Amino acid sequence: MAACLGSVSEMRSIRTVLEELDEEKQVVRPETPNSNPNSPTSTSASVMVMRRKVERIFPVYARGKLSPRSDPALNSGSVVGDSIWDAVRVEAKCEAENEPILSSFLYASILSHDCLEKALAFIIANRLQNNTLLETQLMDIFCDVMVQNRGIHRAIRLDLQAFKDRDPSCLSYCSALLYLKGFHSLQTHRVAHALWNQGRKVLALALQSRVSEVFGVDIHPAAKIGEGILLDHGTGLVIGETAVIGDRVSLMQGVTLGGSGKETGDRHPKVGEGVLIGASVIVLGNIKIGDGAMIASGSLVLKDVPQHSMAAGIPAKVIGYVEEQVPSLTMKHDASKDFFEHVAIGEYSI
Repeated sequence: MAACLGSVSEMRSIRTVLEELDEEKQVVRPETPNSNPNSPTSTSASVMVMRRKVERIFPVYARGKLSPRSDPALNSGSVVGDSIWDAVRVEAKCEAENEPILSSFLYASILSHDCLEKALAFIIANRLQNNTLLETQLMDIFCDVMVQNRGIHRAIRLDLQAFKDRDPSCLSYCSALLYLKGFHSLQTHRVAHALWNQGRKVLALALQSRVSEVFGVDIHPAAKIGEGILLDHGTGLVIGETAVIGDRVSLMQGVTLGGSGKETGDRHPKVGEGVLIGASVIVLGNIKIGDGAMIASGSLVLKDVPQHSMAAGIPAKVIGYVEEQVPSLTMKHDASKDFFEHVAIGEYSI
């Protein structure tokens, strides 16, 4: 799979950007009476005009990153009717107009690519690259996995939607794609997990190490993570080798899903669907967090937590049940003061 756009798709991407910019600014292209728009000479000239305009609009930083590929099959990563990718491109174009100083960055990161997977590969590769893991190598690795794996296609979009819907500080799909390290860490893990399952464990561990170094997020490549996941902030997050996380889970910063000792085998937590885990929660051992449960911030969980229950404390105890079927979507991290006073009175009277 190609890490970047081929010449044909690159041309279409540039044409789209320029036509929209020209339409908005009411720019009229001059035509001569004898010109034939369908002739090879005219087409070549128009392409050169477009390239010159692109070079003027998007400075040198954005150029030289695209290596043309002649095989059309290599550029088959685009998804027909991809509403999220369409929204990302629209947002990026608006941001480029509002902040011209970012135009080259937005072009290189988003507008020059023909699908979400290739844009994401470019963005993550630039953030993770160093002297030994080169940007071009990382882009090839990410594209090879993302473009071929339909499961990752779906997960990327559901994760992006989760960040947009649940994080009030997330301004747009575009901002999540470009800037949020929780999203970048999660998508890198998806690639590392695929590589781990292919037997490429050394490479998967190299990606894990680099993500831990750059983002402060440590997720073992063997850990199984569902779709529609929010890693809010992400800093200090640790997920062990045999951990399993269901769909639509929200994890705040500083969460640890770890083992309880030096035992081997299946030794990490199993988190059900729709679970909300607050900041700095530690969950240790091969225990189950039931679907729709909520763990209050700062808790230490050492035993199973039933479905749709609220656990808090050190060690954590079940203090009630949540009204929401899927608390991870509402992102209500705490109970009301009245609720805790009621629980405290009940405990004291017992």
